[in-house]
Amino acid sequence: MSDVQTSNDGDNRVVRDLLESIGRDGAQTQRHLAQELGIALGLVNAYLKRCIGKGFIKVQQAPARRYAYYLTPKGFAEKSRLTANYLAYSMSFFRLAKNDCVALFDEARLRGFKRLALVGKSDLAEICIICGLESGIEVALVVDPSASATRFVSVPVVGSFDGMEAQIDAVVITDMLTTKLSFERAIAHFGSERVLLPDLLRVGPAEEGLDL
Repeated sequence: MSDVQTSNDGDNRVVRDLLESIGRDGAQTQRHLAQELGIALGLVNAYLKRCIGKGFIKVQQAPARRYAYYLTPKGFAEKSRLTANYLAYSMSFFRLAKNDCVALFDEARLRGFKRLALVGKSDLAEICIICGLESGIEVALVVDPSASATRFVSVPVVGSFDGMEAQIDAVVITDMLTTKLSFERAIAHFGSERVLLPDLLRVGPAEEGLDL
């Protein structure tokens, strides 16, 4: 899976979630939207401007210097399209990701790894957490410097690798947007023997670095 494809998938998901949230309640502040979507406040502002520019959302000024957002007919149509695409993608992705995670946790047990951290908050991370519960592997932490939430699917979220060495046996790369960067950082911090990579991300070592 290329960085371009995963970036587009992530982008479409944020747009879909934003349109759904505004469809439910257009009077939310941008700060509240950021908390609900789990992204930075600046990103919410950027996505709102893009959706307004494309005619998906209209904005009206409300009392107390606030704004109210609402979906246009074009916005409702786009939300439906993105939701349908996401459901089709999710069914296929879940099957592939679950098989990948089961194989990876089998490998972890063989290598004596029982307590893992995931690097990157994503759909893949969520599936890994579920598979960990089924396989007896403990997913103790999710590492994601861009996440605003402190928990993800009941697992604590931290912003960096600092102080993790003694807490976990190994890390699993679940970052689907900047896979190469996360993989390189994890190896630099823990060593290649403690970094596990799902086949789904299609990253492999090469002489010059990593091929995505």
